Amino acid sequence: MSIVAPPPFTPDVVAAVTPHMNTDHPEDNVLIVRSLGALPNATSAALVDIGPAGARFEAELADGSTAEATVAWGGPVTERAAIRLEVVRMYHDACAALGVTPRAAEEH
Repeated sequence: MSIVAPPPFTPDVVAAVTPHMNTDHPEDNVLIVRSLGALPNATSAALVDIGPAGARFEAELADGSTAEATVAWGGPVTERAAIRLEVVRMYHDACAALGVTPRAAEEH
């Protein structure tokens, strides 16, 4: 008999985080997907799930097709507060990779 560990985030946590990112930070999603998600032709992106492996995005590409990308966490993320830290890290890593000047810390 195998025991399956529950997902680290309850549906209510996912339901709170994803709309925040998609409403307040859609441009961050695109930067993250273009660089860390290996979808350089993404024109838009939405965070659709968070889980033990990372943040899962759905992106629309320049040719009108869609693709998914999961961007891995930098380390274990098991608490809600750590999600924000990791997404901010992803944003800064994406900015660095793309040569974009990131917003100041207080603007996140």
